[in-house]
Amino acid sequence: MAWEDKDYYGILEVPRDAPQEEIKKAYRRMALKYHPDRNPGDKEAEEKFKKAAEAFEVLSDPEKRRQYDVYGREGLKGYDIHGFTNFEDIFEHFSDIFGGSIFEEFFGTRTRRRAARKGASLRVDIDVDLKEVASGAEKTININRREYCDVCGGSGLKPGTSPATCTYCKGRGEIQQSQGFFTFRATCPRCGGHGKVIESPCYRCNGQGRIAKRAQITVKIPPGVEDGVRLRVEGQGEPGENGAPRGDLYCDIHVKPHPILQREGRNLICEVPISFTQATLGCELEIPTLTGGTTKVRIPRGTQSGDIITIRGEGLPSMQGWGKGDLLIKVLVEVPTRLTARQEELLREFAELEQKNQGPRGKSFWQKVKEYFPILLIAGIGVLLLTERGKK
Repeated sequence: MAWEDKDYYGILEVPRDAPQEEIKKAYRRMALKYHPDRNPGDKEAEEKFKKAAEAFEVLSDPEKRRQYDVYGREGLKGYDIHGFTNFEDIFEHFSDIFGGSIFEEFFGTRTRRRAARKGASLRVDIDVDLKEVASGAEKTININRREYCDVCGGSGLKPGTSPATCTYCKGRGEIQQSQGFFTFRATCPRCGGHGKVIESPCYRCNGQGRIAKRAQITVKIPPGVEDGVRLRVEGQGEPGENGAPRGDLYCDIHVKPHPILQREGRNLICEVPISFTQATLGCELEIPTLTGGTTKVRIPRGTQSGDIITIRGEGLPSMQGWGKGDLLIKVLVEVPTRLTARQEELLREFAELEQKNQGPRGKSFWQKVKEYFPILLIAGIGVLLLTERGKK
């Protein structure tokens, strides 16, 4: 007898009194033997695969099997027998029965049913100050997120009930539509691709499986974090569908400005105003640090406005752990705008002495002017003479 002419028991190679478990094992064996992925291009193997699926569909259903045992194939005319045309349909139709294990384990997932999706990720803003950047910190934040319902445990079902197979797509999670010579697949609009529907929803979450709750989360801020950095806290988003992983929590870091210190990468800059006499004679200053204390800085004699004094290792740590930056003291010499008569008198005396003992920079500058711009010197003398005549 040709293989295609065998009865369903012969196709699965089981006796007519075989129990359901034996029939299931026989179909597993046939599915693995004749699956097209193991027999690429073998049309005969593909046809046997389809026939085995048809036989299993009948013999695994007690009512269909009873009708078949009494009346043969004629007794199945009143039933919906698929007569599968491709192995993708076979996998989809029997994935519920086998939990997808036969095909997922040996051939990879082929089901069209929508996979459980990872939960939604969330985003928050976190403000930190420079002191927290220097040492690192832990921030406790409160967010609103959806959690699994405490009544149904996230299933969306009323306690004591089970989901029903979607009658619209017959549990496949998708529907087929034909237009001319073409066949299109689409997600089932009734079950949303799950293949199951909730007919008795949970009273607490109304079948959604999740409810809004307030959550408190501790976020670790690494030392050296920079403004605008986004930190990812894995698994602190919303829970996924049907036990799928949670989403993540993304934290956008904003570093608050410091009243005295400015940040430049790993370095800290402190602009320190000093007087003309302090710059000239030198002095010692106490400069504030991030820890709340102070550090003594020696300003040498003759310091110029804009000079930088570096204090090594008093900056910020690197986020990658590459050591610390420096504290840069930028000196700003303040010129007095209002003088007393005595101060002006003393400064004029100082200016006369200063003219006789001009510094090297001044001498060098005016020498260059004399060499390259003699016309300016002539004009300058003319202006000076006119000024003196005006005074007279």
